[in-house]
Amino acid sequence: MPAPYSIEKPESLGVVPERLDALLTRIRREVDEGLLPSCQLALARDGKLAAFETVGDAQPTTRYVVFSATKAIVASAVWILIGEGKLDVSARVADVIPEFGSNGKDVITIEQVMLHTSGFPLAPLGPPNWASRDKRLEAFAKWRLNWEPGTRFEYHATSAHWVLAELIERAAGDDYRAFIRSRIAMPLGLELGLGIPEDAQQDIARLASVGDPPGPDELAAIGLGALNLGEVTDEALLRFNEPASMAVGVPGGGGVMTAADMALFYQALLHNPGGIWDDDVLADATGTVRCTFPDALMLGAPCNRTIGVMVAGDDGKSHMRSMGRTVSPRAFGHPGAGGQLAWADPESGISLCYLTNGLDRNVLREGRRGVAISSLAGVATQPV
Repeated sequence: MPAPYSIEKPESLGVVPERLDALLTRIRREVDEGLLPSCQLALARDGKLAAFETVGDAQPTTRYVVFSATKAIVASAVWILIGEGKLDVSARVADVIPEFGSNGKDVITIEQVMLHTSGFPLAPLGPPNWASRDKRLEAFAKWRLNWEPGTRFEYHATSAHWVLAELIERAAGDDYRAFIRSRIAMPLGLELGLGIPEDAQQDIARLASVGDPPGPDELAAIGLGALNLGEVTDEALLRFNEPASMAVGVPGGGGVMTAADMALFYQALLHNPGGIWDDDVLADATGTVRCTFPDALMLGAPCNRTIGVMVAGDDGKSHMRSMGRTVSPRAFGHPGAGGQLAWADPESGISLCYLTNGLDRNVLREGRRGVAISSLAGVATQPV
C-alpha cells in the first residue's frame, strides 16, 4: 500500500496556482465525459509534491499499471551498477549472459540493448514462461535477430528489458525486483512496485479498453494509412489485469504505483538524494543522447534516446516524445502505453506523472491528450 503523501502549497514550490488549476481541469475532462474510468496526476518540484489528484472511480491510494514508464526505473537500476563498475555499457551482453550469445546475438552490446538498437524487437517471451528464470534463459538462447544490431532503432517493447533484468541479476547477485526495491524504492521511501503478490493487488486499478479506433480519415490527416503498434495490443495490455501477470514484474512494462511515487522518483533523478547514483553516470544517463535514429512510432522523428530515457530536444518535436510543447530541451522521461506520462525538466525543476486505467483505442486522441497535459505542466512555474 502506498504511504500517505504530503502535499505542499503550490506557491511554496514556485508553482503558479492558476497554472495548476488549468492542468487539473484538463485531466478531469475525459473522466467527466465518461470516456476514462479514472486518472491520477502528480506534479512535483524541489523533491516535494505540489499536487496529487485522483479523478473518477479511484482513490488516492489506488495504484496504476504504468506500462513502459517502468523502463526508466529498470534502467536506473542498471545505472547504479554502471557507477559501481559492475556493468559496462560497451561490454557485450553475452560476456555477462552466455546463454544469450546464440544466433548471431553475440555481438550485441549492453548499450545497444538500452538504446533499442540491438536488433531483436520482436523476440517472443510471454506467459507462462516469463515467470520462470530458467524459461527466460531458454528463450534468450532461441531468439533470433530481426536486423543487424546497431543499424537502426526499433522499439523493443518488452524483449530488451528482460535482458536488462538478467544483467541486473548477474551483476548484483540479487533478483532484479528485490534490487530495485532495496537500492532505489526503499531509500527514497517510495512504492515502485514490480512484481506484486497476488494477495496484495486489491488496490490496483483494473484496466479497461475505451473508445473506438481512429478512422481512416484521422489517420490520413497525419499521413498514415494504418497503425502498427507491434506487440502493444489491447490484448497484451489487458493481460495485466490477470493476477499472475501482475505478480511477475515484467521489467519492460509491469510496474505498478501511484502517480505520486513516479513523480517523486523523477525528482530523485533530478536531485540524487543520498547519492543513490554516481553523479556522472546519472548526468550521462539523463542527458546524453546516444541514438537519433528515426522512430517509426513517432512518424520518423529522431528517437533521442539515452541509455534509458528520451530527451525532449530542441528540434520542436518534444511533443512527439510525450513531453508536450513547453518543456526545455533538457527534459527527459519515458511514457507508457495507454497514455501514461512521466518526465522531469531540469530547467524548471518540474516532474510530472499522469496515469489512467482507460486504454483509449483512439491512440491519436490519446496522444493529443498527453500533449495537452504535458504542455500545461511544462509552464506550471511560469507567471500567468
